[in-house]
Amino acid sequence: MTLDLSHIDTWVFDLDDTLYPREQGVMGLVQARINAFMVDAVGLPADEAKVLQKQFLTEYGTSLAGLMANYAVDPAKFLREVHDVPLDSLEPNPRLADVLAGLPGRKFVLTNGARFHAARVMERIGITDLFDGVFAIEDMDLTPKPAPSTYRHFVERFAIDAHRAVFFEDTPRNLQPARSLGMATVLIGDGHGHEIGPWVDATAPDLLDFLTPYALKAAA
Repeated sequence: MTLDLSHIDTWVFDLDDTLYPREQGVMGLVQARINAFMVDAVGLPADEAKVLQKQFLTEYGTSLAGLMANYAVDPAKFLREVHDVPLDSLEPNPRLADVLAGLPGRKFVLTNGARFHAARVMERIGITDLFDGVFAIEDMDLTPKPAPSTYRHFVERFAIDAHRAVFFEDTPRNLQPARSLGMATVLIGDGHGHEIGPWVDATAPDLLDFLTPYALKAAA
């Protein structure tokens, strides 16, 4: 699905399962760490802790936000333990690097993940030097997407004109506040079974395939 992005001068990307394919399994490893942390933090059996974790994700945006609202947890310990996963399954992507380099304007990452996790993932893919900034969960004061205040703080931090920006995300509801600010929105993947509402301007199964025509136009 093509989208008129001729006015865009700022390209914003979620990190996990957006800048790399979900099939590479990084978030599965993170999820396993989250499940283990939940068991220790809440004192429930693994199956009950997993149900509670999904409830937190739905109600609060992240497992950490739910834990902080209901239990005494150390957020720095959580971020360190759950994101310190091996990245052997994550493949370097020189084609993506070439396409990103061909897009006109600035590029940012907006992620509910930890800052050190974003740095590791981007370095592994080979795209670090192509981005003008990363806005991670620490920069959000631990208030994750889809909180509207997080998006406002993000655009203010980097002096972004939302009406000239496009946001790429794999979670549909995280696109809604971006659309409310005036950003164009693109859902990468199938939405994980969640509602894909009118705040989603376009969908694409693969980020690289979607971006390639825009990079070629920029280079022409």
